[in-house]
Amino acid sequence: MLDLLAYDFLRNAVLVGLLASVLCGIIGTFVVVKRLVFLAGGVAHAAFGGLGVAYFLGADPRLGAAITAALAGLALANPARSGALQSSRGRSDDALIGILWAAGMAFGVVFLAKVPGYAPNLMAYLFGDILTVRTVDVVLALGAAVLVAVFFLLFFKESVAVAFDEEYAAIQGVPVRWVRVVLMLLTALSVVFLLQLVGLILVIALLTIPPVIALRLATSFPAVIALAIGIGAVITEGGLALAYVYDLPAGPAIVLLGVALLLIVDLARRAGGRVPSED
Repeated sequence: MLDLLAYDFLRNAVLVGLLASVLCGIIGTFVVVKRLVFLAGGVAHAAFGGLGVAYFLGADPRLGAAITAALAGLALANPARSGALQSSRGRSDDALIGILWAAGMAFGVVFLAKVPGYAPNLMAYLFGDILTVRTVDVVLALGAAVLVAVFFLLFFKESVAVAFDEEYAAIQGVPVRWVRVVLMLLTALSVVFLLQLVGLILVIALLTIPPVIALRLATSFPAVIALAIGIGAVITEGGLALAYVYDLPAGPAIVLLGVALLLIVDLARRAGGRVPSED
């Protein structure tokens, strides 16, 4: 198996999978804790519209997706769009996310359909293809992972405070609005990067499964992030191995492995929880 790493495309896939686990572990933990999963899904689907427009114009699709995702993230980064979106204003925000979701998909499909000449394969965008990543993609992934890691190392306490209780954080003097905007931009950046790995349909699963598992196994916030990064690495690299051995599409294999691991953890916790009551 190690001989396979002699191939550039497999080596790039392994490296980019490890770097993706950093994004899944850090950004995904904040997305789950702050209950922004649906919002992140809206950003991802809005990014698909920018991807289609860029492809139609002959530009780098990732650039179009990144710009659109950043704009969508900024539009949604305000005090009303946090937590579980339970207020009446939150319900209107919920509707806005749904509109961005649908409009992004519609724009993307329309512009991709109008690309002159050979029509691009939508399956590659919907389900990703980690085996097609290039060396430049690995470099970009490294840059994204370093950017995210540096931000959270420098502003960890502020980010945690905003994630759990924005009102209390504001009372403590935390620049809540600034931290929220940066978190949304980093979420958008992570979503765009992960699109190439597992595609639009499965990006939210990859972003949320490692943190959800980690939250079941760890208690402190740093431990959750560290464990989520490790779980993300196991899922991405294990999914790649399954895809190679059983000739499966890599993106779905990665996500299905994550779902299986989540089910195993839940079953183990339930089984362990029943033991004391039976004694």
